[in-house]
Amino acid sequence: MPSYRHQQLSVLTMNTVGFTACFAVWVMFSVIGIPIKTGLNLSDTQFGLLAATPILTGSILRLPLGMMTDRFGGRPVYFWLMTSIIIPLFLISKATEYWQFLVLGLFVGVAGASFSVGIAYTARWFSKETAGFAMGIFGAGNAGAALTKFVAPSIVVAWGWEMVPVIYAIAMTVVVILFWFFTYSDESHKVESSITVRDQLAMLKDPVVWKYCQYYSLVFGGFVALSLWMTKYYMNTYGHGIQEAALLAAIFVLPSGVIRALGGWLSDKFGAHQVTYWVMWSSLICLFFMSYPHTELIITTYQGSQIHLNVGINEYVFTALLFVVGIAWGFGKASVFKYLSDEFPDRIGVMSGVVGLAGGMGGFLLPIMFGFILDKTGIATTAFMLLFGITLVSMMWMQLSGERDRDRAKKRQFSALDTLE
Repeated sequence: MPSYRHQQLSVLTMNTVGFTACFAVWVMFSVIGIPIKTGLNLSDTQFGLLAATPILTGSILRLPLGMMTDRFGGRPVYFWLMTSIIIPLFLISKATEYWQFLVLGLFVGVAGASFSVGIAYTARWFSKETAGFAMGIFGAGNAGAALTKFVAPSIVVAWGWEMVPVIYAIAMTVVVILFWFFTYSDESHKVESSITVRDQLAMLKDPVVWKYCQYYSLVFGGFVALSLWMTKYYMNTYGHGIQEAALLAAIFVLPSGVIRALGGWLSDKFGAHQVTYWVMWSSLICLFFMSYPHTELIITTYQGSQIHLNVGINEYVFTALLFVVGIAWGFGKASVFKYLSDEFPDRIGVMSGVVGLAGGMGGFLLPIMFGFILDKTGIATTAFMLLFGITLVSMMWMQLSGERDRDRAKKRQFSALDTLE
């Protein structure tokens, strides 16, 4: 029988691998949706809906599957979740109509619910002191979005978009087999059978949960939305081909996924609030500049001559700001779940499901809103204007709730105790 430490590391490794594969599948339409959009002559709103449809299912199922993880354990729930998406994933390669892509996208979207299962399964294997770091490592599976940015465009160029879901289905089959053989179950991780669904959902009465939902709808929902949107944005705004555009989008996606582990460590060390506070401020500043559209100004002097000014940020500055936002949101995705592991250690499954649902719904609604506003205004940067507004609301909520003052009071209390010792 392997040691407990060996089981911990094996479960963490396979959970992360599984989540990476699921996330790559979850955002697959961000790449293959572009040739599909061209082939079916879709509007930007229709493209946004196509890319976001899998996000809807994955978001809705996060809560019930998080509750099932508390009740039945993470291993069987995770295994059957990954198994269920293999066939619909393959069938996407056979679809020809818009409605067929939407329906199959709903089935494939189950992959997105892997987060609430995996985060709870991971957290139960680690102590409160190390749970933030462990969940950060698991959450680095968000880099699956970057994997799609690297792999899928090359497949599209070489063999056509139809081969992407076929190859992904084969890869997911391999991951499922490895997961089953290299993970373990611990009966003590399950919630007692006397606890009902009503008992679990009763925790939703706590208003602080909804604040964490707001935070996560930005740092995770915004991450998913931009993962789906940025390849197309770089193609339309800066004239890149699909491979170059996907690689530029990966500058945002990859660091934001990988850095989550560091965000978990920082949250363990400095506290969830301190990390989240700086996440919001850095996001607000970057999104302010990213929101400004390219503007041509004509100034008429008193002499009657005209001065022409081009105001806006170039591609390099924009990409640098996008990179900073990705890093900030990577930290934020970890810090929000550190809040949950600190305050709801015995209900991490259902709480991760609730907050994950809010984040996922953000990832579903935002791309549709991006497309709708773009169709109506024709201004490419409206997506970042919307994200700036959401960040501003999060900052105001954080300040008005007195969260910073409570955090300072708690630090003073701990300092006094250390002095007495």
